[in-house]
Amino acid sequence: MLLKSLAPALSVAGVLATAPASAATTQASAGQWLPGNCPRGTFCTWPNWDHPAEGPIATPSLVTSSEWSGNVPAFNFYNHTSRNAEISWSYTYLNGSQMSGVLCARAGEGGDLYVPMFATKVSWQTRTC
Repeated sequence: MLLKSLAPALSVAGVLATAPASAATTQASAGQWLPGNCPRGTFCTWPNWDHPAEGPIATPSLVTSSEWSGNVPAFNFYNHTSRNAEISWSYTYLNGSQMSGVLCARAGEGGDLYVPMFATKVSWQTRTC
């Protein structure tokens, strides 16, 4: 009797297991984030972790289509341009010591800075990341 009642549930589970994944799921599993609310032709950063399947939806801390310098909180980024971008960043430890570096963001891709930091410069690169 138990086997008869489990048969329909197992049948549904089998169909769901073989159903194709959505594009958002496939893209997210491959490490590619969607642009969310970053307009085409711009580079965007967000101050906090915010990555639902459609991409970040919070207000970006930076949206630029040209080279930029300043100091904004940054954690996630998306390069929604056709050029590679170089992001300069800085981080201040609790003891006051500072660390800085540069990260290359490929055209049409997003990522994160591992911990919340500050973006200090965005410049366009012709070299490959």
